Amino acid sequence: MQGILSAERQGAVLHSLRSGQGTLSGDYLAAARAVLRELVARPQLIQRLPLERKPGVYARNLLAGDEGVSVWAMVWGAGSATSIHDHHCSCCFGVVSGTITETWYRAIDATRAVPTAEQQREPGYVACMLPSGPNIHRMRNVGPGEAISIHIYGFDHELHASSIETEYVAVGG
Repeated sequence: MQGILSAERQGAVLHSLRSGQGTLSGDYLAAARAVLRELVARPQLIQRLPLERKPGVYARNLLAGDEGVSVWAMVWGAGSATSIHDHHCSCCFGVVSGTITETWYRAIDATRAVPTAEQQREPGYVACMLPSGPNIHRMRNVGPGEAISIHIYGFDHELHASSIETEYVAVGG
């Protein structure tokens, strides 16, 4: 699968994310934050790309990727949401436009989790986490319009279908 950024821009983004210590290091997370800050500060760069959209759900668009990382633009239709999940790899994201509601959870067993916190993520917001978790969360677009976010994952998109390791069902809350 080829990313939709120009080859030159893909190369620059992927080069910026290189760390001699891999995608589980502080250096990598700092580089991913820097890339995300640059991208969310220039929403017109992302918004003018030919991004796939799916009403009512989110659409993943590969921007760039190699054997170590993948960079995705997620276009969130009104009412769309991820499952409640944890990641098998590092996960960084930034909000380009719209508002994403992020709900955090605590596992009570291997398949169930309870909500512990909820935050509205506005344009410009950037976060990174290592898979040292658990980092169980769910992301939703509860607004009436579309939202766009950029996600950088520490996995090879050719080897894994997604960054999700475990999915949960919410109980209580």
